[in-house]
Amino acid sequence: MNKTVRNRAAMLAMVMAMAGLWCGNAAAQLTIVSFGGAYQEGQSKALFQPAAKALGITIKEETYTGIADLRLKVKAGAVTWDIVASGSGSAARAGSEGLLEPLDYKAIDVSSFAPGLTQEFCVGGDVFSTVMAWNTKTYGDKGPQTWADFWDVKKFPGKRSYRKGVAGALEPALMADGVPPNKVYEVLSAPGGIERAIKKIKELKPSIAVWWSSGAQHAQLMKDGEVDMITGWNGRFDVVAKDGAKVAYTFNQALLDYDCFGIPKGAPNKALAVKFLNEISKPQYQAEFTKYITYGPTNKKAYDGPAIPAAYAKTLPSYPDNAAKQLIIDLNWYTKNEARASELYQNMLTE
Repeated sequence: MNKTVRNRAAMLAMVMAMAGLWCGNAAAQLTIVSFGGAYQEGQSKALFQPAAKALGITIKEETYTGIADLRLKVKAGAVTWDIVASGSGSAARAGSEGLLEPLDYKAIDVSSFAPGLTQEFCVGGDVFSTVMAWNTKTYGDKGPQTWADFWDVKKFPGKRSYRKGVAGALEPALMADGVPPNKVYEVLSAPGGIERAIKKIKELKPSIAVWWSSGAQHAQLMKDGEVDMITGWNGRFDVVAKDGAKVAYTFNQALLDYDCFGIPKGAPNKALAVKFLNEISKPQYQAEFTKYITYGPTNKKAYDGPAIPAAYAKTLPSYPDNAAKQLIIDLNWYTKNEARASELYQNMLTE
């Protein structure tokens, strides 16, 4: 081989190597979508960016309103997201619809997770509570302690806010109607159970000033003092309370639930997404996330050591004393009934 040919071959090899390096870097990026606000900011700082650094990849973050956005992308064959944050119930239904990939738990280590915080299509990321919260400027420290109180507009006059979506909306109504927490899903599964809950919500409708549709919105409502009483997620209220919002809440009769991470059907970088989910499921990341929002870890080892101080642990939803006061969300019920319940609920809203 003469010198000219050797030089050309060397240059070609260099160009190909550079092209391969560029392609490798381009592939080593994941797109994650979550719910925005203080919640996603905490996820980014505690989970997404540190894990990306550990794996030597980059993360692109986007926001969405929920699984309905994913459904459109999957049906159009235009999936650009690699990982989606989701509520557990929404993920269960999305998985049953074929919108999420089944997860490989041989590659994602959940051996130290608390029971019930993983599912076929979604791995738990944090534990939260849907609570009743109140404006302390209106009620002081004597706010509602039961859902019956929340419905009692004579004892607790004032403007309410309630969730626009059906998830976590029917259970409080039945408890307000006298159903014991451990019988709620039995009643909801029986003929007329969903209708009974919606009828109870309809009673409260004249006092509901705002039907909230996101965590950021319900937190802002309390920060601005727009309503006197509201349902919502405990961590969101704690964030705005630190920022001066006049808000308090109780874990009594709250709904214990978890957020999780799934991989969309047809995700561009599925294999890398699995590695990433394994990384952020480690206890050190979950312990760090509790510093940003008062949601509990799904990995029990996150409670070991000094990462989560003992006094602070007692404020988290999954702390045993707090969990004992709550009703655990039944994912099987949502998988079977959410579509019909949602239709009936939306009809009630538009009446």
